[in-house]
Amino acid sequence: MSKQNLQSLCKTYTNLSGSDIDRMKEIAANIQMTADLSKSHVFIDCLMHNGIDAIVVAEAVPATAPSIYDKPVLGEIVYENFEPAVFHCIRTGQNRTQNLAISQEGKKVEQSVVPIFNDEKSVIGACIMEKDISLRVKEQEQLETLSKTTEYLSSYLLNQFSEHSSFVPELMEEALFFVGHNQELIYSNAAAVHLCHELGATAVACGENVRHHLPFLKETLDAVDDLLVTEVEAENRVFKVKKMTLPGGGHHEGMFMMLRDLTDVREKEKELVRKTTAIQEIHHRVKNNLQTVASLLRLQMRRVTSRESRSYFQESLNRVLSIASVYEVILLNSYTDAVNIMELTKRIGDSLVEGGSSEQSVVILYKGEDVQIPSDRAVSIALILNELIQNCMDHAFHGRKEGRIDIVFNHNGSFMTIVVLDDGAGLKKDHSSSLGLKIVEQMVTGDLTGSFTIKEWEKGTQAAVTFPVE
Repeated sequence: MSKQNLQSLCKTYTNLSGSDIDRMKEIAANIQMTADLSKSHVFIDCLMHNGIDAIVVAEAVPATAPSIYDKPVLGEIVYENFEPAVFHCIRTGQNRTQNLAISQEGKKVEQSVVPIFNDEKSVIGACIMEKDISLRVKEQEQLETLSKTTEYLSSYLLNQFSEHSSFVPELMEEALFFVGHNQELIYSNAAAVHLCHELGATAVACGENVRHHLPFLKETLDAVDDLLVTEVEAENRVFKVKKMTLPGGGHHEGMFMMLRDLTDVREKEKELVRKTTAIQEIHHRVKNNLQTVASLLRLQMRRVTSRESRSYFQESLNRVLSIASVYEVILLNSYTDAVNIMELTKRIGDSLVEGGSSEQSVVILYKGEDVQIPSDRAVSIALILNELIQNCMDHAFHGRKEGRIDIVFNHNGSFMTIVVLDDGAGLKKDHSSSLGLKIVEQMVTGDLTGSFTIKEWEKGTQAAVTFPVE
């Protein structure tokens, strides 16, 4: 807020004198520093000509905290119904600090208001500081709700105990213990009794110390936390333990403890990790084996003198490397069942460009969404992309030093369309005899249950593959 704007607002909308406006300028010059230090929004409000409403003549947004308001409020009219503390301060000259209020945008704020005096000790405006306390209020509300829930639960269950009717606790799958402040058992449900027998311990009788029968709960019982969720191990089993301390001072002061057996869940998680590791190892070995095959093909190519034979070896090498790219992407992303199709295509395309003719400069542009493709379909897609890009490299740019290939991905619901465009010479009449396009046609229809089209377009050739993602 510049001083000129403040002066313009004061002259237009208020009855302040020239000396009063100068005083406002002095205050406004320092509110940005105040806002940054306090992490609060700071305003200056002045009464308007009508003496009923006020207007914001200066504003400072903290650079050290998020703004309370989505847009500036400078020049906005302030009404008493929404800002009673501001008008009380202006009329009485009294401070109003740490006042809870609702901002014009519905946020809960802590508001402090102090009067601004001129040289004659008359109030000419108010300086307001507002800090967003929505999160703090939400946490307080959650704590109050939790406390009320705890009181309700304890009252309900304890009433059932006293009435010798524990129907609800008996239906619980968790083992439930109600323990007194001296760690003596007050109540245990059927699941708790069954758990004690499974662990080889005698059932805890009412009045007996729980930790003597279930020593693995010692740390949980001794913990000072009112609410505690943890996992403990006992007799080669894993339990999730929830402890909820009841408010003190009552007749039934103590805590609830609930135990759920997680042994099967944790074993399945370990088994999943082992299987994932084994699958990753298999992917790693497949990738290494494919790299070995590629190395053998390169060695054989060096022995071949026929240019035509070398091209056949190069095509086979590119197909092997395109399959290897699938496993490289899987290993890099730590996925065992999905492949990022954009990343896979970039690997294949960039590899083919780097291995192409040094006399040509071909650029590939990739457009569209990042979509995860099931790994069992990714090998077929990799081979299809390899053939289509290789077809462009081999036939589209004869007699040219530069060329461009666009690969566009369009994910529409459960279907995926990949379009490969080049700005080359167009489609040859005898293209149907191409081995690469026959491979594409067979894989699209056979492996992906999709459709394949290839045609000329205004700048070259367009090939499109459409298939279900799953």
